[in-house]
Amino acid sequence: MPEAAPVTYVILTLSCLVYGVSLLATFRETGTLMAGGIFNIGGIAGDVLLRLGESLPLFLNIHYPWRFVTAIFLHVSLMHIGFNMWVLMDIGPQIEEMYGSARYLFIYVVTGIGGYVLSSYFGFSSVGGSGALLGLIGVLLAVTMGRQSAGMQMLRGQLIRWLIYIAILGFVVRGIDYMAHLGGFATGFLLGKILADRPPVAGDERKRAYAMGWFAALTVVASFVMAAMSALRGPS
Repeated sequence: MPEAAPVTYVILTLSCLVYGVSLLATFRETGTLMAGGIFNIGGIAGDVLLRLGESLPLFLNIHYPWRFVTAIFLHVSLMHIGFNMWVLMDIGPQIEEMYGSARYLFIYVVTGIGGYVLSSYFGFSSVGGSGALLGLIGVLLAVTMGRQSAGMQMLRGQLIRWLIYIAILGFVVRGIDYMAHLGGFATGFLLGKILADRPPVAGDERKRAYAMGWFAALTVVASFVMAAMSALRGPS
């Protein structure tokens, strides 16, 4: 694992592994990886996403709360995961360096959950890491607001460009879950206003940061364990 931005690479690896598992499950069921045109190359079957932890409307997610977490690491097609991982590798290392790896993992997981809480409240069923990625953008936008240095202005410009790209993608690709985007962005912006934008330094601060990181990591592990147990019992 690279010494720089290790958690970003963990997220990248986990997302790709989960996509690989879902792709193999889809191929086993359908016998094809090329369904639905260019935007759905490597598309994942709906029942596979459901079994692996797709986020559902709130009245269902309350009974299966791990779906708020597992959905962050699921993707519907090769283009979907490709675009999301491109954004992750572009902005994730900056935030991991800024906040430290433990707090960065906490930010990614919590903003992803925040996105799916809002999405499910409005009755959407969806998957993808874009809510968490908009959360990262929200964090950085909160940090750069009110700061007029050249570096902060350049970073703010980069973030605005990403927001424009994501908005344009929404007109090109059908089924974009804007509520997950909005929930993730708002959660990230709030965390950006609360958390100190520097790695933890003092002993107590490091302990709190490690506790946040372990909480996020154990939440992800426990969610996938519960999803696997649910899938073995049959469709939810």
